[in-house]
Amino acid sequence: MNMMQRWNRKRPHVHFPFPFPFPFHFFAIILLVFIGCSVLFNESRIQEIHHDPDHLPLQPDSFVKPNLGSRSNELLDRFIRCNSTKEYSGKKIQWVDPKPKLGRRRDSLERCDVFSGKWVFDNKSYPLHHEAHCPYMSDQLACHKHGRVDLGYQYWRWQPHNCNLKRWNVTEMWEKLRGKRLMFVGDSLNRGQWISMVCMLQSVIPADKRSMSPNAPLTIFRAEEYNATVEFLWAPLLVDSNSDDPVNHRLDERIIRPDSVLKHSAKWEHADILVFNTYLWWRQGPVKLLWSDEEHHHQHQHRTCEELNGLGAMELAMGAWADWVQSKAHEKRVFFVTMSPTHLWSREWEPGSEGNCYNEQRPIEQEGYWGSGSDLPTMRMVDKILGRLGSKVSVLNITQLSEYRKDGHPSIYRKFWETLSPEQLSKPSTYSDCIHWCLPGVPDVWNELLFHFL
Repeated sequence: MNMMQRWNRKRPHVHFPFPFPFPFHFFAIILLVFIGCSVLFNESRIQEIHHDPDHLPLQPDSFVKPNLGSRSNELLDRFIRCNSTKEYSGKKIQWVDPKPKLGRRRDSLERCDVFSGKWVFDNKSYPLHHEAHCPYMSDQLACHKHGRVDLGYQYWRWQPHNCNLKRWNVTEMWEKLRGKRLMFVGDSLNRGQWISMVCMLQSVIPADKRSMSPNAPLTIFRAEEYNATVEFLWAPLLVDSNSDDPVNHRLDERIIRPDSVLKHSAKWEHADILVFNTYLWWRQGPVKLLWSDEEHHHQHQHRTCEELNGLGAMELAMGAWADWVQSKAHEKRVFFVTMSPTHLWSREWEPGSEGNCYNEQRPIEQEGYWGSGSDLPTMRMVDKILGRLGSKVSVLNITQLSEYRKDGHPSIYRKFWETLSPEQLSKPSTYSDCIHWCLPGVPDVWNELLFHFL
């Protein structure tokens, strides 16, 4: 029943104690109702737009189909600069495939949630490799070599609550990789997982049957016997950016091409198994956007960049990445590793303290613990995008299990490329690395999860 019908039904019972004639009164009531409804509708619409930016009235040209740019476009490198900057235009990445969804995400097909559990001390089965025995170990992650004497961080096993994680078997893993290319794509945390995997695998390959290419954007470990490679591609923001040099990437401003992964996908598209990550670099302030069509329009003479916060820019980049997965990742296994948490403020697990991960020697035992090193809005955004990709992506949800491991970071036990001041040296927490992870350690478990799902 509409509003007018309800009004008519009740009309005989309404009395009007006003001096003016009925027709005028009738139209006055109608006018007041109309004005009231209009005001309420507009207020609710304003609130809706304010709370949900996806409902902003975008024009048709506000949607950008990604990964269509010519590879002859000017590459973004560390010397690229924006001539001017303007506000974000509101463009969105249009990557949604109109076809029906391809089924549930692979991680939800598991009868047991291997990502929910606790850490158990196990000095019989762990560590899964030895720091000193791996010729490919990174000085950034070799904590024992750089002075750490409490080695308890090496002996923790992840135990899911209602089932068991498949136990690591190096020969079985090599058989899974026979004739294949396994490639890790992302930032230094993903590089740490790649080094972990190489160290876990290399021990059974004779020295003259294995090789490692020099450090470059794409670094390749080869095992002749299995005709297999384990590779790492430096792409910290997934999309093309001015930070894609694996060594010289400390820049004042981050510039990305939010609608293109073409520079990186030209390398990763040949892999059989892909393990992606991105997160940390989006938390370092605003990001400059240089759209492919904008650059072409100005013919590289005047680069006008847009500026957007890290979360918004990451969502655009994830959209361009998802477009590639949706349209190109046929016959491939694609994994996405969720964010790796940091432990920068000890007051979060020990109220009243003023430190960080320095001198921490045991995991956090509080189940369900979350610190500010894990950004929940980012997690929700990533989950939404991965959900739309359905079964095309397997999710390695390492965030919660890594949250417990405040003891697993290099802290001060790593190689330093910069000279530390006496003031810094007097306060170890000021130069502790509470972002990366010691090896052997937490990333080995991430690779056990990868092994479990392969």
